[in-house]
Amino acid sequence: MHQLFTRHTAFHTVIALTALCALLALSFSAAWWLPCLLFLGLSLLGVYDLRQTRHAIRRNYPVIGNLRFLFEFIRPEVRQYFFEDDTLKLPFSRVDRSLVYQRAKRQMDQRPFGTQGDVYGNDYEWINHAMVPTHVADSDFRTTVGGPDCTRPVDLSVFNISAMSFGALSANAVMALNKGAAIGHFAHDTGEGGVSRYHLEHGGDLIWNIGSGYFGCRNPDGSFSEERFTDMARRDNIRMIELKLSQGAKPGHGGILPAPKVTPEIAAARGVPVGQDCVSPSSHSAFGTPVEMMRFIARLRELSGGKPVGFKLCIGHPWEWFAIAKAMIATGITPDFIVVDGAEGGTGAAPIEFVDHVGTPLREGLRLVHNTLVGIGLREQIRLGASGKVISAFDMARLMALGADWCNSARAYMFAIGCIQAQTCHTGRCPTGVTTQDPKRQQALVVADKSVRVANYHANTLKALGELLGAAGLTHPNQLRPHHIARRIANGEVRVLSALFPDLEKGELLEGRFRNTIFRTAWPMAQAESFEPLYSLSAALSGHADTAVAPDQDPTEQPGEATA
Repeated sequence: MHQLFTRHTAFHTVIALTALCALLALSFSAAWWLPCLLFLGLSLLGVYDLRQTRHAIRRNYPVIGNLRFLFEFIRPEVRQYFFEDDTLKLPFSRVDRSLVYQRAKRQMDQRPFGTQGDVYGNDYEWINHAMVPTHVADSDFRTTVGGPDCTRPVDLSVFNISAMSFGALSANAVMALNKGAAIGHFAHDTGEGGVSRYHLEHGGDLIWNIGSGYFGCRNPDGSFSEERFTDMARRDNIRMIELKLSQGAKPGHGGILPAPKVTPEIAAARGVPVGQDCVSPSSHSAFGTPVEMMRFIARLRELSGGKPVGFKLCIGHPWEWFAIAKAMIATGITPDFIVVDGAEGGTGAAPIEFVDHVGTPLREGLRLVHNTLVGIGLREQIRLGASGKVISAFDMARLMALGADWCNSARAYMFAIGCIQAQTCHTGRCPTGVTTQDPKRQQALVVADKSVRVANYHANTLKALGELLGAAGLTHPNQLRPHHIARRIANGEVRVLSALFPDLEKGELLEGRFRNTIFRTAWPMAQAESFEPLYSLSAALSGHADTAVAPDQDPTEQPGEATA
């Protein structure tokens, strides 16, 4: 038997079948030529397999070895449709995706027969309900964004579209999202790729995201252009300005859009030459210190005509965030808002190491920013947004309990316009036309239909949030506090989030009271005049801060210590 089936059995078989079918075609019927051509093609494939040098499997197993690559190619689809667990989050579960689809289409989003979650498993979370629930008549929850120096504050929905650039998304996807935002009266973040004509076509409110490439407001050398910024920032559609410091999926990593992808439309939106590499540096050139950053924010607010200006970041080295906070105190300049992005955020493409192992997860990052602002007495005048795997009303409630004033979501709104989580965003072959620049593939995404689904998903999610708040005896998400959410931790213990994420008292940091280790360790390291710490983290942890040197002078400093 072993001698009968060898490495080349399939190859020899198709050659024999080619000859047999040719003989039958010549002897009996011309209909045999069809299978003859099929087997001839497989025979030629086998010859090619033996001669090629790239794949050892195909050289050892001509013809049949190609099945390995076929199965590997269709593995994600087979797994998703036939074998995937409904609650397995990779990165979003089927339950999550189905919830968005149902709410976007105004279909029934209720479930019979109980939860599919393990209520006794570690990390299970719930909101504690009240014996006397309230009735929330209007679920169009909003928050006012605009600090003391802002002359044109914005009444912002608590659930908005997170940053996604034209270029990463197709033109039809951008138009569907923006039209949906216009229908539902909420905001659409442009992403750092600039404001394209597709962002402006349907008149939805825009949050203009400005990254280190200053796309749409740059000089030919890549530096920031005040003139171009002013021209765009004063448009009625632009409601807020968001300075992007980092994003959760790839913090600290720049990017490059290869020359072939820089089409005339993308070039026009970004203000770069057609057909040349488009580079996003890893850091900003308009400022180099926290104090300079605050002055830049003040200048943007002035140039925009008094619109709210803030920044977005994923927390990394805590002393860098503390340096920004100290710069607010030193200059008296505050942003109108801060958006905290979590390491669980998505992206069209990023190195695996950055996606999996760089950046602080959203809950910890959000809580740190919230507590810092409370501790320096500025929380009441600075609004906080949160972005990172927000799908359901409970996702929103949990983040708002930890300090967010509003939530942003990118991938959920992608689901609303048809995304099936094929995870081919970076290939240009998106099957639903969401993340491709191929005009024919984009035609599958009908703006008139998908925009309504975007508005539906927004409205129905806020309606669910209202019902959740009512069950907890509340009337607005700004009443949520950490003690409203409970979590089961290791060994079956249950803690409310206020025990896991303790509150700071107003002005506590200014008084030099450091109850939490991260503040006690990293706050004294931070300085408003530089993002560099005053001394090394190793020295701070060992109690030798008074004799320490800066990390760039300490050859023993390990990069990983910064996030300890």
